[in-house]
Amino acid sequence: MNSSTATSKNKKRQLLRSLVAALTMATTLPAGGGCSVWDRIGPGPHDTTTSYHRGVGLSIEYPEVAECATAVTIAAEAAEAPHALEDPSKLPTLDLSLEEAVAMAMQNSPVIRSLPIGAVFSTQSAATVFDPAQVASSQQGVEAALAAYDAQYTNSLAWFNTDQPVNTIINPILQQFQVANSEANSAAYQSQLQKRMANGSQFSLRHVVNYSNSNRPNQLFSSSFTGWVEAEWRQPILRGSGLQYNRIVGSSRTPGVYNGVLIGRINEDVALADFENSVTKLVADIEQAYWDLSTAYRLLEANVKGRESALRTYQYQKVRLDVGAGRQDEEAQAQSQYYQFEANVQSQLGGPNGLYANEQKLRYLLGMPASDGKIIKPTTDPLDSKVLFDWNSALSQALTRRVEIRRQRFQVKRREFELYASRLNKRPQFDFVGLYRYRGLGDHLIGDTDKGPLNGLYSSITDGDYQEWQAGVEFTLPVGLRQASVAIANAKLQLKRERAVLAEVELRVSHDLTEAARQIEVTYQLVETNYNRYQADLRQVEVLVRRYLDGTDNINFLLQAQRSVVQSEIAFYQSLSNYNLAVRDLHWEKGSLLAYNQVQLAEDAWEGGATRDAYEKGLFLTPRQDPSDISITPPVTRRSFNPSEIQASGMSGPSQTVSEEAAVGVDTSVTLPYEPDLGLPPVDVARLPKLYEAGDFGLTEEPSPSDGLIFTE
Repeated sequence: MNSSTATSKNKKRQLLRSLVAALTMATTLPAGGGCSVWDRIGPGPHDTTTSYHRGVGLSIEYPEVAECATAVTIAAEAAEAPHALEDPSKLPTLDLSLEEAVAMAMQNSPVIRSLPIGAVFSTQSAATVFDPAQVASSQQGVEAALAAYDAQYTNSLAWFNTDQPVNTIINPILQQFQVANSEANSAAYQSQLQKRMANGSQFSLRHVVNYSNSNRPNQLFSSSFTGWVEAEWRQPILRGSGLQYNRIVGSSRTPGVYNGVLIGRINEDVALADFENSVTKLVADIEQAYWDLSTAYRLLEANVKGRESALRTYQYQKVRLDVGAGRQDEEAQAQSQYYQFEANVQSQLGGPNGLYANEQKLRYLLGMPASDGKIIKPTTDPLDSKVLFDWNSALSQALTRRVEIRRQRFQVKRREFELYASRLNKRPQFDFVGLYRYRGLGDHLIGDTDKGPLNGLYSSITDGDYQEWQAGVEFTLPVGLRQASVAIANAKLQLKRERAVLAEVELRVSHDLTEAARQIEVTYQLVETNYNRYQADLRQVEVLVRRYLDGTDNINFLLQAQRSVVQSEIAFYQSLSNYNLAVRDLHWEKGSLLAYNQVQLAEDAWEGGATRDAYEKGLFLTPRQDPSDISITPPVTRRSFNPSEIQASGMSGPSQTVSEEAAVGVDTSVTLPYEPDLGLPPVDVARLPKLYEAGDFGLTEEPSPSDGLIFTE
């Protein structure tokens, strides 16, 4: 040991002693002085200062986010003042058919909207068009599960320095003792390429290089490189083996936790089913809002006609009172009925269930501004022909096409996979391990073989003079297999639960379809009945008007008849709307609502690079025609399913012509005119007295307030 090295070591020892003494005083001062020592220390400059975060941590602030102008945000900002009691006949109209409304909603709904508008909007559970892709790109999708089979390449490089005393006798004969030290500078490098296969096998290719430069005696080289290249193969024999098992379990090694490819595919299919369910709900809400708006126009028209008839009756009674031929109570009754219809008109126009409210609901579903100065006018006529469904065909379609049943079947399939994997997990870990290695030693990392056999490490390895191999088995058995047994019991219970839920869903679907089919028949009969009632009330008004004008009948009967005709007209249009919604509900219950409204669900177009990659990969894939050539897992699905596909069914009824409705499960569409049951001829309104119908009584005033709403076509 030279003098410079000894001087350096002495300085290190003095520095270490000073540090130890300082730490000793710092740790023994509180023990010797007690807590009073700290109490005598005054407050520091920051102890009396109020913290900046005291009033900031829980303060409400507005986030700073990137502003993106989209069609939805533009529609939100473009809303004008809403309409309340404006005359809709004075507003510009936006003619819209049901097909156009559905198409517009499909194009403008990145977030799947739903009714009612006033409900609290949950941003966490809102369904969007991004949900299926989000699941596919998350850790629950197939791509994340396939990552378990990606080759893993790792590298590590580290440097070391050791300086430690050695208990060594320098000269045993002379009994000379001296503290010796072992000094070494070393480095370690390792790289590995590891690949896991679908059947559970694991292949590893490693390269290890160790460098050492030390003062140890009896060395061939003062510095040396040692290393090897090895290949390892580990094959599970019991637990962890099998193609289907690994595609279920994935990278998880915990019983009961599975994230394999098959589970990822089911997760994606469930996400698609949830998305389809949301789109179906949106289409159903669009039909609901569309027919509600169409009915609102009819109800407003009926109340306006009732108000006009009440106004004419009041004006006529006012004239009779002025000439001394009428009574004040009759004039007051006529005026009261006018105001009653006036209130009904205002309610049907701007009330919670009025024209403008229903129009706003439809606007929301279509992604339009709440108000833009125009008013939507439905142009699709409601279905007024009787629709006959074949029950057996509708029931079979409902049990096949309903998205709730298909979603639950995927859950049952998931539990079947999990039970299969859980049973295989109840086996010991028994692996075969094989390894082959090429070793080497060299004075240099890359040397010249002409200078000696151990001049270079890599030349020593490539010469192949030092080869090793290893073969054996590894066995691991958790005594009792308690965790695996619990996982099997839980998987069985989960499977029983999902199967019970599937049976309950099928039972619920059959009951819902039965109710929908009953409503088809009932609502159609109500349409006919209310139409006949409406016609009878019109004839009653015609007779009572003549008798009232002749002075042979009391005004009370006429006023009651005028109310009845408005009520029967309202009931007729409401029943007509309910009939169209009943047809919608039956399509909904049997899973053909998207096909009925011509809505297609499809994946968005791929990027050009992805399409090219898929094409190039397909060049290396060869289909196997012989099942014995390849081992595959049981299929998850039987065939592809398109919820928008037209489904043919049997027909029954007087007509055998296949219509568009028949292609989606409707047997036939037969037009049945509404014939009055009493056998009376239809009412000819022109036969009413000209004076009464025209309302020309020589009066210009109306019951106050004089700014009543009178709408005319």
